[in-house]
Amino acid sequence: MHIVVVGGGVVGMTTAYELNRRGHAVTVLERHSVAGNETSKANAAQRSYGVVYPWADPAIVFKAIPWILKPDGPLKLRFPPSVETLKFMFATLRYAWSPGLFGLNRRAMLRLGIHSRERFLALEQELDLSFDGDHRGLLHLASTREALGNYRVTHSLLNELGIPSRLLTPEQVREAEPGMVGNGPLYGALSYDTDGTGDCHQFSRALAKACETKGVTVRYNVEAEKLIADGQQVSAITLRTDDGIMETLEADAFVISAGCWSNHLVQPLGLELPIYPVKGYSLTVPMIDPKRGPTSTIHDDNYKVVSTRLGNRLRATGFVELADFNRDIPEARLATIRKSVESRFPGCADLDAAETWTGFRPMTPDGPAIIGRGPRDNLYLNTGHGTFGWTLSAGSADVIAQVIEGEEPAICLDAFRPGRFSE
Repeated sequence: MHIVVVGGGVVGMTTAYELNRRGHAVTVLERHSVAGNETSKANAAQRSYGVVYPWADPAIVFKAIPWILKPDGPLKLRFPPSVETLKFMFATLRYAWSPGLFGLNRRAMLRLGIHSRERFLALEQELDLSFDGDHRGLLHLASTREALGNYRVTHSLLNELGIPSRLLTPEQVREAEPGMVGNGPLYGALSYDTDGTGDCHQFSRALAKACETKGVTVRYNVEAEKLIADGQQVSAITLRTDDGIMETLEADAFVISAGCWSNHLVQPLGLELPIYPVKGYSLTVPMIDPKRGPTSTIHDDNYKVVSTRLGNRLRATGFVELADFNRDIPEARLATIRKSVESRFPGCADLDAAETWTGFRPMTPDGPAIIGRGPRDNLYLNTGHGTFGWTLSAGSADVIAQVIEGEEPAICLDAFRPGRFSE
C-alpha cells in the first residue's frame, strides 16, 4: 500500500519508519528543506516518558494568573489575546473542570509513554543513529516542601503503573548531579530513572536518511494544500513546490502529522482539530566546563526550566506562551532561562553566546494527542502532541501503524480519538 505522510518532524518521520518497516511504500511531504526543522528543531531534548501529563490540569488553573503576571512566571499571554487564543483558553478550562478527566488522560498518556520508550529502545537497536541520545533519567527538583509533597503523590502513581522512580533527598540529588553547585532552593527531587535525552532535530534528520535508504521517498520544500476526497475516501493530495508548481499526488492512504498546521487539511472534510501553537523558547550552547553541567535532564521547578546535557552541549528550555504564531524572542524570556541555569549549574557554559530558538508545540485543549482514523476511511491522524512530541513519537508511530493495518493497538486509544472534540 502506498501511504503519504504529511509532515517531516519527529512524529512524521517515526510514522514513516514504522510504515516502511511493515512493508508499505511511503512518501513524506515536508515544507522545510530538512526533516525536524520546526517544532522538533530545538525542543527540551528530554524523552520524558514518566513525566507526560495533560495540558488541562485543574491544579494549574488557579496558578495561571499569578504565573502570567510574574516576570519570571512560566506562563505568558500576549495582550490583547486573539479570538483563537481565547477559544483555546476557554476550551482548556472546560476540560480541566471535567470531573475525573485529568486522571484518565494522564494514565492514558503515561501508558503511551511506556510504549514509546519500548519502541525507542527497539528502534535504536535496529538503526545506528547519532543524536546524542541516552537514557540516564530525569530529575524533577523540588524547590519547596509543597512540591516535594506533590511528588510523593506522583511517585505512587508511577509505582502503580510500573514506571521506575525514586524520591531523593537534597544530598542524593547532588550526588547524582555533582555539577549542581548553585544556590537555587532544593528540598529534594523525584527521579524518573528510565527517562531519556537526545537531540530531536539530529534524530529526525538521521531517521529521514535511514528511511530513504530503505526506500521511503521524502519530498522537501513542498506545501500540502488540500486533500481530494469523496464521502468515503481520500484519493489524492494537492501540493505546491517551492517554485510555485502545483501537483496532485495519489495514494492508498494518508497520515496527517503536520503539527500546528494539521487542521487546515482536515477541516474541509468536516473534522475540526483545535490544535493551538503553544510557544516555547530554548538556548543551546557548548559547555565550557562539562563537569559543571548536568549529567542528564534537570527540571528546575523554581523557574519551570529544563536543562539537558547533549554530549558536550547544554540545552535549556522554558515557558509556555499563548501568542499565536508570533516568532519574536523577547530578551526577558532568555534572561529567565539563563537565571535558572546559573542558579543550578553556575559556570558550565557561556549562556550569552548560546544559539536561541522559539517554536510552536501543537497542543490540544485537553492534552492528549490526536491518534486514529480521520473523517474518511483511508485518512489517519497522528498529530497534536503538544510538549511531548519527542517523547511520544515512537510509540504514537507504532500504534497508528497498527490502526492502519487493522490490528489491535498496543494501548487503548480512547483518550486520543480524533472525534472527541465534537462529542
